[in-house]
Amino acid sequence: MGKTNGKSEMKSRELDLNHELPPAEGDISAPEAGSIPPEAEINEVQKLRSERDALLDRLARSQAEFDNARKRAARDQQEYRDYASSEAIKALLPVIDNFERALSVSSSQSSEFRTGIELIYKQLQDVLQKLGVRQIAAKGEPFDPRLHEAIEMVETEDAPDHSVMDELQHGYMLKDRLLRPAMVRVAKNSKQ
Repeated sequence: MGKTNGKSEMKSRELDLNHELPPAEGDISAPEAGSIPPEAEINEVQKLRSERDALLDRLARSQAEFDNARKRAARDQQEYRDYASSEAIKALLPVIDNFERALSVSSSQSSEFRTGIELIYKQLQDVLQKLGVRQIAAKGEPFDPRLHEAIEMVETEDAPDHSVMDELQHGYMLKDRLLRPAMVRVAKNSKQ
């Protein structure tokens, strides 16, 4: 039994040797029996290894730079969101100061109080206009569902059908974008 196993092992080794792939050209890990790789091949392998190491180092640095740039962009974007309204707020601070001054005036001087409030209102309108905010025209205009929010339909013969009779709350646009629609009463003229 021992002799039979030895012969079959020998045959399997021969088969393995017969089916093994020959070593790749320039492969120093599996040199041909009895031959030593020439100096040129060793130098080439060392050169390729150093080139590989340099490329891996460049790749690691590039990935680190990319990660840093991504983190910096996210931080800048968050900072922009946090402080984007700072210019608008700075423009509104003098208006708040004037409201405080107006409220500190005694109530016995009502005409001066009203004048002060009107000036503050005008100042606030100017600030909003500089920021690109404008009021939506409503009263007397045809009803536009994109700009107006109808609160009530009123039967009347004094105004054209589907026109805005009263404006309950002003609507505002920021440049070309609707901030808030105007709340309005719309005329319903059954004679037209």
